[in-house]
Amino acid sequence: MWLSDRRTFLLMALAVAGCGFTPAYGPGGGAAGLLEGVAPDTPNTRDEFALVRRLSERLGPAQTARYRLGYAIRTDTTGQAITPDNVTTRYSLNGVATYTLRDAGSDAVLLTGEVTSFTSWSATGSTLSTLTAEGDARTRLMRMLADQIVTRLLASAGSLPK
Repeated sequence: MWLSDRRTFLLMALAVAGCGFTPAYGPGGGAAGLLEGVAPDTPNTRDEFALVRRLSERLGPAQTARYRLGYAIRTDTTGQAITPDNVTTRYSLNGVATYTLRDAGSDAVLLTGEVTSFTSWSATGSTLSTLTAEGDARTRLMRMLADQIVTRLLASAGSLPK
């Protein structure tokens, strides 16, 4: 069983290598221009701070910004679990982030996109624990949205001007 899995893996690796695939972080990959080269817009809200913090963790702080990243975040909270007494015990937090990558020198739009995700939290504890759970859910959502933005940027990095 193990031998056949290894053969399948090797065949897939050869097929991918033959189509011109280059790893984003490998030699000649497009991610080198993004690492420490993307300056996100200045955050104004707690959600934006969490998003920008995660972007900086993934792409590194912008030492010499070749690109500027604009973003807009929309969130919506919805009750998920409601008891017969009309008490909401679980909430869902849906988020949408639109982003625009611009050349830092010319301000030309290079990439645009939109990512979505969701998370939830329980509201069955005390008021403090519910508020803390909501804050954690917001932070998780911003991390997920930032990770999706970085994934899209890395996937398109090869087409960006050098």
